[in-house]
Amino acid sequence: MRGMRVHVVSDVHGNVEDLARAGDGADALVCLGDLILFLDYADHSRGIFPDLFGAHNASRLVELRTARRYDEARDFGRSLWAGLDLDRASAIEQAVRKQYAELFAAFPTPTYATYGNVDMPTLWGEYAGPGTTVLDAQRVEIGGRVFGFVGGGLKTPMNTPYEISDEEYAAKIEAIGEVDVLCTHIPPEVPELVYDTVARRFERGSRALLDAIRRTRPRYALFGHVHQPLVQRMRIGATECVNVGHFAGSGRPWALEW
Repeated sequence: MRGMRVHVVSDVHGNVEDLARAGDGADALVCLGDLILFLDYADHSRGIFPDLFGAHNASRLVELRTARRYDEARDFGRSLWAGLDLDRASAIEQAVRKQYAELFAAFPTPTYATYGNVDMPTLWGEYAGPGTTVLDAQRVEIGGRVFGFVGGGLKTPMNTPYEISDEEYAAKIEAIGEVDVLCTHIPPEVPELVYDTVARRFERGSRALLDAIRRTRPRYALFGHVHQPLVQRMRIGATECVNVGHFAGSGRPWALEW
């Protein structure tokens, strides 16, 4: 009997061209969020921010954020917005809508998706077609296995669009219960999984997620968020924990077969 093959992507960040091929050869595509490209840390000319303010200002913002000078970065951003005759929220939403229209149109059928920390969940319902199922604190069966999805990230000084409290995140993890494959945007709070070797900082992982993995023992825990992790995969008890990769950079999905 033919087995199942599911392709998994995370941190798409505007990579429409590769996303359109991400489901090739698979029975389904799973997307773990961060569709939007606000600012490309590798190419400062790409993203919503440089489109509005230019690559030079984008480079300055990256410099401040990389140095963890977050207050200065916010002040710098405010000064740039003050110089534009635009409403900030409306301008960002218009740019996000343009990206979402292209990205959701590229999803194959079926796609199962949850939000990343840079996404705007309130807009997803307008762009997700009938072949795309959006899930957050919800479960779905794919090929006889139960997949649980929890989107978003935890609070950080970066103040990205979809950050929630530790308590709210823990409640969503609890709502999932026991599943075969636990799909989240952020990793469990394990140093090797949350440290970014290029940014040279620890990203936020979830302690509640780590506790749930130890308690419910899913076969797999899949996530993204950390673009260049110290360790891409490791076992926690019975669970294979996998960072499925920085899709914006690699253009390649991670494959799960059974």
